[in-house]
Amino acid sequence: MASTQQGADDARPPLVPAVPAGTRVYAVGDIHGRADLLHQIQGLIKDDAASATGRKVVVYLGDYVDRGPQSCQVVEHLIAHPLIGFETVHLKGNHEEFLIRFVEDGAMGAAWMMNGGPATLASYGVSALNLFFGERGLKRVQKRLARTIPSQHLDFYQGLSPSHVEGDYLFVHAGLRPGVTLDDQKEGDMIWIREEFLNDDKGFEKMVVHGHSIEPEPDIHPHRIGIDTGAYRSGRLTCLVLEGATRRFLHT
Repeated sequence: MASTQQGADDARPPLVPAVPAGTRVYAVGDIHGRADLLHQIQGLIKDDAASATGRKVVVYLGDYVDRGPQSCQVVEHLIAHPLIGFETVHLKGNHEEFLIRFVEDGAMGAAWMMNGGPATLASYGVSALNLFFGERGLKRVQKRLARTIPSQHLDFYQGLSPSHVEGDYLFVHAGLRPGVTLDDQKEGDMIWIREEFLNDDKGFEKMVVHGHSIEPEPDIHPHRIGIDTGAYRSGRLTCLVLEGATRRFLHT
């Protein structure tokens, strides 16, 4: 990730951040297994984009799976039905990291099961009954999921990006490590960090757009915009629309 500014101690987002000229960007917050809301927000985006005359980009901020009932269906829809006429960016969330690590070697299984994993298992037709049998049960579930998950889905999860830049904006799932330049940020922080990022008041070389931390309304600060509005439980999936130096929101 290129950094053209000075060190993080001196960096601040531009006074009026903007996306590149002739570009409209749609950033979609955490979906968490709500295929119904994904369909709705895509419909709103398509209607809104009818007035766009230039480049159109949609950035999904990660956490497609867990908690809601349709994780498999969300990912299948994202793979099979991208928005026509848009450049599409799929970012990686910590819940995708849970799934990848569990499928690959069973790691983080217990933590995943306490953070929405059973809903994802069910969406792939994998019973969670074995979870009552401790580590041995987790291993059986892991082997079943590894056999069941479609290869296209696994490719999707493994190909997710940690971040994306459009002009003065940087898109990431969770946030950035304060005091670290963009070039030196680590993927683990970009998908997991919370309090250190949320409590930082110095800012970065870019305006950061993120999900991961739920608020009832978009969380707007001088150096960051949070758009995780807890869709899986609130029914409100949020999309940030950026064009030039303007910003607005779409909601289900």
